[in-house]
Amino acid sequence: MQSNFVDYVKIHCESGHGGAGSAHLHRAKYIPKGGPDGGDGGRGGHVVLRGNANLWTLLALKYTHHIKAGNGKAGGKQELTGANGTDVYVDVPVGTVIKNEDGDFVCEITKDKEEIILLHGGKGGQGNTHFKSPTNQTPRYAQPGMDGKESWFVLELKLLGDAGLVGFPNAGKSTLLASITEAKPKIADYAFTTLVPNLGIVKYRDFQSFVIADIPGIIEGAAEGKGLGHNFLRHIERNSVLLFLIPADAEDYYKEYQVLLNELQEYNPELIDKERLVAISKCDLIDEELKTEIRKTFPKDFRLLFISGVSGEGLTELKDELWKMLH
Repeated sequence: MQSNFVDYVKIHCESGHGGAGSAHLHRAKYIPKGGPDGGDGGRGGHVVLRGNANLWTLLALKYTHHIKAGNGKAGGKQELTGANGTDVYVDVPVGTVIKNEDGDFVCEITKDKEEIILLHGGKGGQGNTHFKSPTNQTPRYAQPGMDGKESWFVLELKLLGDAGLVGFPNAGKSTLLASITEAKPKIADYAFTTLVPNLGIVKYRDFQSFVIADIPGIIEGAAEGKGLGHNFLRHIERNSVLLFLIPADAEDYYKEYQVLLNELQEYNPELIDKERLVAISKCDLIDEELKTEIRKTFPKDFRLLFISGVSGEGLTELKDELWKMLH
């Protein structure tokens, strides 16, 4: 079954050509030699990106590889300006980054209804009225319209979540998301159950809420593109707080945390500056004695929580801590 979540597409865009100016000369029954009255051509249509908060995927663009705006109409007699070409609006989710074919940053949509012109339409040509002069009173020429522009663009979606779940496959991220939000992620006891990011809204006290993102599990070497690699690491860039989940059945808790941290640093050193919280998941499987032993593996005064998405242990404390960090 194919997923509806698409966070990477490549599209070809083309703006409209400008309309040609008119070289019309005025003619009437009693004015056999009227002057020039050709109008200007209309501009070509723009290709415009527009943020849409109701979208969460680039799926629609996956099947629309070529986007073309309308051409401007030619100018007419009596100095009539041609109609502008039809602008094409490309709706994208908030959090979409646009790059050129070489991978260079072009622009970014960060707000709902935000509009950015990706490609400007060609300018319309001037009519012959603009070229009239004392020495050339009947110019029989006009400007052609300017060509539009065309280019390939890469669109990447980075999820806008308040808190991002970071951990190895099977760390219990989906279980946690399902237990503290209304989200219904796929849950199973094997690696890479989550192949696409899931977003869930955590209902907090006094009718307040925040967004948490379950991001596919990291494997060692993800920063070099192993496993799901860069396809999901970019989603972590948008989260304000990072929640590291380490399962209670891990072999070396602190080492696992350091590997996760290293993968993020390799990918983007700025990620290390984000606030982070570490939680030991699946703690319904362990007793207090083992919890004490786990605490000893971390540096002194290290902020560590013990939680269970199954039994609900520590979830209220976790939400309180995340809320405090976010605000």
